[in-house]
Amino acid sequence: MTQIERSALVMHSAEQMFDLVNDVEKYPQFLPGCRNAEILHSDEHTLEARLDLSRAGIRQSFVTRNRLQRPTSMELELVDGPFSEFAGHWEFKPLGEDACKVQFSLSFAIRNRLVAAAVGKLFSELANQMVGAMSARADEVYGKSL
Repeated sequence: MTQIERSALVMHSAEQMFDLVNDVEKYPQFLPGCRNAEILHSDEHTLEARLDLSRAGIRQSFVTRNRLQRPTSMELELVDGPFSEFAGHWEFKPLGEDACKVQFSLSFAIRNRLVAAAVGKLFSELANQMVGAMSARADEVYGKSL
């Protein structure tokens, strides 16, 4: 099983970062390897979405259900995709009014061993870039702090 943990201190509020991470439809605009994002269901406590990933000729889609605890956390669970195991978590810890610590953790295993190496590499690269991409996107959307 692959496990990834990343964190960053950002000069944006927990609410801003939560909203940015929850804006899944915009992922293709700034997240490397994300070609399409489609919201399948959304309400106050749940977001279900399909992401289409593509890199180096490898394409893969998956659907997650995100349990939302605005503005502090999100739990990600697999609905459909190539994974035999999948668990993700975003956490947004306020550090004053205009700063927070963003933490992202993800663990996954690929069901099919024949595609595990290629798809696992693609997904690992994307997951490893998530926090950095979100931080850079926050600076674009909300403005860079001095």
